Amino acid sequence: MRLRLKRFDYLVTIGCLALLSYFAWYAEKGPRGYGFLEQLRAEAVQLENDLSSDEAEMKRLEAKVSLMRPERVDPDMLEELARTELELSRRNELIVRLDD
Repeated sequence: MRLRLKRFDYLVTIGCLALLSYFAWYAEKGPRGYGFLEQLRAEAVQLENDLSSDEAEMKRLEAKVSLMRPERVDPDMLEELARTELELSRRNELIVRLDD
């Protein structure tokens, strides 16, 4: 009886070591292991950089839009938009068009 329990204990120990080894290998080299974690961290850094550049662009555009509010229109901004978007000019100006 005692010999049988000893064998069972060894089998359970070997089984537990096998499972532990499998999970350790999976954590190290598996598709969701430490390598994947490093890849996710690098992607997070890249996305944070993209977010900060997008926020800066958004602030720049909001500042440009605020110059065109109906309450107070910036004359320089209005003239710039008229020249670029509507292709308007004054009578005494010479316009030279370059073909791109």
